Amino acid sequence: MLSYQHAYHAGNFADVHKHLTLFAVIDYLLRKDSPITYMDTHAGRGLYPLAAVETARLGEYREGIARLWQVRARLRDDPLLGDWLAAVGRVQARDGRLDHYPGSPWWLSQRLRTQDRVMLFELHPGEHSHLAEQALPGRVERVHGDGLTGLVKRLPVPTPRLCVLLDPSYERKAEYGEVVETLLAAMHKARHAVMLVWYPLLPAGHHRTLLEGLRDGGLRKIWRSELTRHAPGTRGMHGSGMLVVNPPWGLDARLATAMARLTPLLGDACRYHSDWWVGE
Repeated sequence: MLSYQHAYHAGNFADVHKHLTLFAVIDYLLRKDSPITYMDTHAGRGLYPLAAVETARLGEYREGIARLWQVRARLRDDPLLGDWLAAVGRVQARDGRLDHYPGSPWWLSQRLRTQDRVMLFELHPGEHSHLAEQALPGRVERVHGDGLTGLVKRLPVPTPRLCVLLDPSYERKAEYGEVVETLLAAMHKARHAVMLVWYPLLPAGHHRTLLEGLRDGGLRKIWRSELTRHAPGTRGMHGSGMLVVNPPWGLDARLATAMARLTPLLGDACRYHSDWWVGE
């Protein structure tokens, strides 16, 4: 099934959670000079015009990035949020107006150094076509294919460090188990890699398959964070989850500080929680 297109949801509260976490991880990784390979298993598009038909139809960005953008001057003093919003500002066509939202390919490539590289997988032909047209800096390889299979096949990478974002649509229930199998296989080949996994919080609770599978898979160090907008209802996504395997030191505290400022802006019922899983 290849019906999912992220353009309908670009810039929503889940994107804020996911990309702020990714930005913070990259920031930590760049503190060392050694080369990094970044991989994105479900890349989507590099940049989303908010006036596009798909994005404007649901307008989910209005309850996500737009709320932060409106008060960005008040958030400049937060070391993480301030830098992240400044980066968002660099893709706008006009100063002061929010007209684009950057997808994960942009977040992975926007701070590439000459020694780093990015590999972007996208299976959906339409989304890959959009991705191919996006101008991204640095050594970027775009692959039209399945990112879960492609990730394992491309390991090990030639650089000493690896950072991977796994961000499926989870349209199929089986994808939760496929992510577990892929991540465990990838960590067997690259045990020091930093792996980020996004997952939705839905009424059916299928994300528990993912969490339980990874917890039982023998990985030693996993950090989890969840951002919820409201209590679970009968339908629709009520929250966003992120897992980071081998997270950089200090990531949890830095995100917690930023989220304390962010959550009230996304709604009175918005809540943030994080915890650690440390294997035996």
